[in-house]
Formats: sequence, C-alpha cells, structure tokens
Amino acid sequence: MKTTSFLLGCVLLCAGFAQAAEKPLIRIGARVFTEQTLLAEITAQYLRAKGYDVQVTGGLGSNLARSAHESGQLDMLWEYTGVSLVAYNHVTEKLDSEQSYARVRELDAQKGLVWLTPSKFSNTYALALPKNVADQYPQINTISELNKVLHQEAKTNNLVALDTEFANRSDGLEGMVQLYDMNLTRKNIRQMDAGLVYTALRNGQVFAGLVYTTDGRLNAFKLKLLEDDKHYFPDYTAAPVVRQACLDAHPQLAAQLMPLAELFDDNTMRELNARVDVDHQSPSAVAADFLRQHPLN
Repeated sequence: MKTTSFLLGCVLLCAGFAQAAEKPLIRIGARVFTEQTLLAEITAQYLRAKGYDVQVTGGLGSNLARSAHESGQLDMLWEYTGVSLVAYNHVTEKLDSEQSYARVRELDAQKGLVWLTPSKFSNTYALALPKNVADQYPQINTISELNKVLHQEAKTNNLVALDTEFANRSDGLEGMVQLYDMNLTRKNIRQMDAGLVYTALRNGQVFAGLVYTTDGRLNAFKLKLLEDDKHYFPDYTAAPVVRQACLDAHPQLAAQLMPLAELFDDNTMRELNARVDVDHQSPSAVAADFLRQHPLN
C-alpha cells in the first residue's frame, strides 16, 4: 500500500512538473521608469492568469531594451510610437498618431517586431504651468499663448525648467524655440533632472516646465498642461510590441492583449503612475488592484 501511494505521488509530481514545463514562456522587458514597470507588471499578472509563464526584466535602458528585443532575448515590450519612429528608425518628418503607428508598424515588421492593438494613451512631452502661474494667467492655455506672455514680460523669474536631455537635443529645445519663435535663452532656462522639474513646478519656483503627459504628479501637484497648438511634440502612443516568432508560436496572444491595451488611456495612466510615484504603493500591488477592478475574460 505504501509502495502504491509512493508511486502515485511520483506520478502526480511528475505530471505537475510536466504541466509547469508546458506553460508557454513570455519574456517581457521594461525600461527604467514607473510607467514601464507598471505596464510590464500588469501584463505579466494578466498573462499568468491566462496560463503563461511570464518573466519580467526591468530597469533596462532604452537602447539595451531594443537590442534585446530585436535579438530575441525579449519577447515583448510596451513601446512608444515616437521612440521607435525617431530613435530607432530615424524618421524626422512630422506625423500624426495614426500615421506614426502605421509607419512604425511597417518599419519594425522588417525587423521581426509586430505592433499589436495600441493603447489609448500617448506619453508625450508637454509644457505645464504651476498652479500659482495658472491662476495669475488664466489666458495661457497653449504654448503660443505662453510665448506671448514670455515676450511681453521678460522678467528674470520667467524661467522655464527643462530636463537636461531635452534641453540639449536638436529635436528638443532647439526645434521648439524655432517653431514657436520663443524668447528663450540660456539665461531664462533652468536645466535639471526630469524629476526635479516637477518639484520646481510644485514649489512655484519656475514659470513653466517640461513634463510628460501621463505623469502621476500632474494631478497631484495641480499642474496645468498647455496645448501644443503647433504640434511640435511627436506622438508617443504606447502599444505592446511582440516578436513575430513569439506570435507564430502563440497566435492567440494578439487577441488576448487587445482588451488589456484598450483599458489604458491618459487619465488611467496618470492615476496608476501617481499611486506609485506619489502614494508610494508597490507596482505589483497597484497592478493586482487594477486587474481586480477591470476583470477581463
């Protein structure tokens, strides 16, 4: 009897190992900022519930993530149209959101990467006003209107805070100044770490600052986003991008990821990012709560 029980236990144990081994493996990468961590964690938890074995590699630099994706070390990334368009495919012409998505889908397909159904949010650049400035200048709703005020009131405290990368890129500050004919020089620009831009805005230390449109601190710090009325900033719509080889092996994956991607819009991402960056909740807890609130079949 003991021998029979032992043999049955071995059979069940081996069956369990075999079942675990049969789970399809999906390797997801995430860049080194909150939104990427959240998107990867939500996707991982969602796909595990679908029967996948999911491995997440986070904290990746942009170029390293892309290289690992193209070489087959990663199966999936949440990518942004503007990043692929400008940084990886070197397309400089101005395209709207639909044109950007169509172009990167075509170009990246040649590299074995498939853009699936996109989300409803674009994490692009924007200029924002702190609450004290927005209250004082209610007429400023666009970058052009901001520029008029900067021209009219050339005060030393009319400073614009920018992260160092944007300030020194040819498709960053230089292009924005040219398109909007902005009266911005090194004397009235403050360059700083991207996170410190939000601190300077919250504390009313600058007149305006460069932000990201899905950052959770926008609502928490009561910042006013300005319309990019001349459409300078590229579209950065996010979408799951999966290697063709992975889709060939798991063709159902595209349909499974579609309803998940469609849950994410600008406000949703701001709220999720705020829960991590402002409320200091863990990404895994935020992801689990989000999926509980948005059950998908």
